[in-house]
Amino acid sequence: MTRIFLTTSAIGLSLTGAAMAQSPSDVLGTYSDIAAAIYEDSLISARALNDAVAALIAEPSAETLQAAREAWLEARVPYQQSEVYRFGNPIVDDWEGRVNAWPLDEGLIDYVAGTYGGPTDANLFAALNVVANPTFTLSGQEIDATVITPALLRDTLHEADGVEANVATGYHAIEFLLWGQDLNGHGDGAGERPWTDYAQGEDCTNGNCDRRAAYLAAATELLVSDLEWMAAQWEDGGAARVALLEDPQAGLAAMLSGMGSLSYGEQAGERMRLGLMLNDPEEEHDCFSDNTHNSHYYDGLGIRNVYLGAYVRIDGSLVSGPSLSDLVQAADADLDTEMRTHLSETMMALGRIKTAAEAGFAYDEMLARGNVAGEALIMGGVNALIEQTRSIERVVAELGLDGIAFEGSDSLDNPSAVFQ
Repeated sequence: MTRIFLTTSAIGLSLTGAAMAQSPSDVLGTYSDIAAAIYEDSLISARALNDAVAALIAEPSAETLQAAREAWLEARVPYQQSEVYRFGNPIVDDWEGRVNAWPLDEGLIDYVAGTYGGPTDANLFAALNVVANPTFTLSGQEIDATVITPALLRDTLHEADGVEANVATGYHAIEFLLWGQDLNGHGDGAGERPWTDYAQGEDCTNGNCDRRAAYLAAATELLVSDLEWMAAQWEDGGAARVALLEDPQAGLAAMLSGMGSLSYGEQAGERMRLGLMLNDPEEEHDCFSDNTHNSHYYDGLGIRNVYLGAYVRIDGSLVSGPSLSDLVQAADADLDTEMRTHLSETMMALGRIKTAAEAGFAYDEMLARGNVAGEALIMGGVNALIEQTRSIERVVAELGLDGIAFEGSDSLDNPSAVFQ
């Protein structure tokens, strides 16, 4: 993956004088408070998901499966707003792959359609199907998976054989187990896994319902424990908060690095422009549930939260305080207005995608080759995110922060390489 390196001269703001109306330490305090609230909300939502999964396993039915799906969708709302913390904070970036890695070779986990294919040179375990196989050979080692546990998923299966597509844990593994594959291509509809995939006895469909339930239970339990750990890192005295506050200038750089990298390379590039170039519904971020429009929207909202220093919690309460916007406004009021304007324009563009999807024009339909309306909606989001990133670059320069690296994407920086 390419990177955009930003270097600024010493003529930028030194964060003294008028800009100290809000100090960098105060701004970083708000940023940390928001992180603590977001991860706590993500944890609360994951626990609700865990409860819904337990109810599904205890009494499988169409109703309990739908309730578990709805709990998963609700859990994505706070978590996606945390992704802006990933790129500027190593403690988050090192951890993130355990909970949100994608895309995944779902055949590692469970049964897939015959058109899915088998092992490839890139991934020998793309169709391993752990649910159906209590013992198997992995990287030359005999694995006893008779009992499916969180430790088995985390320590043995996740990124097995060093292949990133072997995603065995996190939101998307759970998503696949709740929805199954979306076999509709660019047509209408998400995955349609039957509730009977979790039924016991003669009602069980597709075999191994007990092991499928055990895998789902282990994955949700692991998600909860992973989020417990991350939430603790942002509490008072937590490692992430302490590391951020040690050097205020580096802390501001982390904030802006997260904003710029998510805005440009990750969201505009890897999650949106790339899928449109490939016209591939498998490039959807939430491809089993057809929830990608919400993932994009709440990613964008997370970026805005950081700049404005405000986050609305799942209970409706507001966490807010001194913000980057305050610092920029004190230094250059016009730049702050520009930044706020681009953030609003991005949210409107992502909101149009969300509204269209909720009205029945699903994101995977938008990705279809020749779908002019879909391309216009997605490129509206891509272009808004790019323009937003240009304003973030100007904020970096204004605050005199040197050497910030924003993530890039071949889809934006070197499109011809995508098809090589």
